[in-house]
Amino acid sequence: MKVWRQLAEFVGRHGSAALVSVHEVKGSAPREAGARMVVRPDGAFHGTIGGGQLEFLMLDIARDMLARGDRQARLLDQALGPDLGQCCGGRVKILIETFDAHDLEDIERLAEAEEGGTFEVECRLVDGRVVRDMSSAVGDDAETQWHETHGEERTPVLVFGAGHVGRALVLALAPLPFSVRWLDDREDAFPRHVPGNAVAVRMQDPAAEIAQAPPEALVLVMTHDHPLDMAVTAAALSRGFPYVGLIGSATKRARFEKRFRELGLSESRIGSLVCPIGLPGIGGKEPAVIAASVAAQLLQVRERGLSGLNFSRPTAANDKSAP
Repeated sequence: MKVWRQLAEFVGRHGSAALVSVHEVKGSAPREAGARMVVRPDGAFHGTIGGGQLEFLMLDIARDMLARGDRQARLLDQALGPDLGQCCGGRVKILIETFDAHDLEDIERLAEAEEGGTFEVECRLVDGRVVRDMSSAVGDDAETQWHETHGEERTPVLVFGAGHVGRALVLALAPLPFSVRWLDDREDAFPRHVPGNAVAVRMQDPAAEIAQAPPEALVLVMTHDHPLDMAVTAAALSRGFPYVGLIGSATKRARFEKRFRELGLSESRIGSLVCPIGLPGIGGKEPAVIAASVAAQLLQVRERGLSGLNFSRPTAANDKSAP
């Protein structure tokens, strides 16, 4: 979630808003330090600090601060078990701040920085308010009391194909930390509305798309045409992306592997192909089921890389298309 852009929207529409942040965690807790939610004066909110009694209590406090026009930041120390009856057993410190129209210039500055990805700020308390400075703009400062990281670090994903599974996959990736480039060469292939983290592109040159993709991109191939699948997959394997997934059965994989060898691809590159796609053990072939399985697999790749994970060997359970 883009915290500062959401704050700017809420303050602009409702006059004020609160930012609730997990400031520090000791032991087991529902969310990590840096988890945040933005609260409107009426109690509606975006984001989460983990749910349960902790979140309910912090929402009540934030809403009360907004109702009273309280501009002083509050830092609350909560023992999840003794204080709130939660089973996590750890301790958390929660920072609650309120913002109004007087803060819009600072909010917009940070919202603009969010558009560029992740960034770090140096924080200090001045007259009960949190002052945030871009780390790149200031050096070591004895007054700095803590650092925060903001923005979203999204993993680039190329999805080739806007058929039933492609559409379901793009929707499944919409709330997840991915930036999707959605490609199809057919006119009117895309739906009218596309998720905010996706860009739909009428593809002219598949080879150029592969060549221009960032090296950390994850590639999914599920077009309407097997020769196109072949060409895109071969080009992606040649680039050596962390993940190249091809929709299809074990039979389709075997046919493609034969052609890849004829094209001169190494056995290691061929062996890295993920086909069938999705997590083993999920056997449904409905587009939404495939999409959920693939989205979970991409999250694994994002979190841990391919090290120790065997995605490339097909199993009957995750055979996702007809031969």
